[in-house]
Amino acid sequence: MKKLRAALPGIVLLVAFAVFTVLVCTVGREPVPANNPDGLGFAKLNRAVNEFFTPNRTVYNITEILGYLTWCVVAFFGLLGLSQLIGRKSLLKVDSDILLLGGGYAVMLAGYVLFEKVILNYRPEYPWHTGAPEASYPSSHTLMLVFVMVTAVMQIRRRMKAGALRTTAVIACLAVAAVVVIGRLVCGVHWFTDIIGGVLLASALSALYYGLAFGGASDEKKD
Repeated sequence: MKKLRAALPGIVLLVAFAVFTVLVCTVGREPVPANNPDGLGFAKLNRAVNEFFTPNRTVYNITEILGYLTWCVVAFFGLLGLSQLIGRKSLLKVDSDILLLGGGYAVMLAGYVLFEKVILNYRPEYPWHTGAPEASYPSSHTLMLVFVMVTAVMQIRRRMKAGALRTTAVIACLAVAAVVVIGRLVCGVHWFTDIIGGVLLASALSALYYGLAFGGASDEKKD
């Protein structure tokens, strides 16, 4: 019951994401002939924000490179769980927060695949894009980087002693997430609502993970 209460913020954020997604599909929907002829939600707002920024391939490349950190972090915690499994010789003896983190990664990837198949809108035009239009909502980079880096912060706080090294690691994770969120918008490859949707879904999954893994108790290792 305590963990369910602790997971309540995540449930609220998940509902908020669902409501926002419905709004994106229905409110202010106008055709954008070049890439969204069937309609783009919040079209006036999205076009205004997109036109405010000049497409920037350098920023885009930075966000792509930082995106690889997602898989490095996922691999690190996957190997941590595997080492515990081998050393303790039982899946039940692997730390529950690591098992739940693996489940969170699986849900994150399922969300990515779902929105690649169920396309709600396509990306804006940008000069270096070639090929078929790409799914845009929610921003997959935003979803994955925010979830992976925020949950990494939770693990860092749990597994590292308080001190300068832990503080640096936490700041680095949050900085990477922030750079990707801002960068994906300002480089011109996503609509504003794509970024909001990605942040909402990532925040929901992060809050659910925190509630289920730590039950509302502090995840911080003091010494």
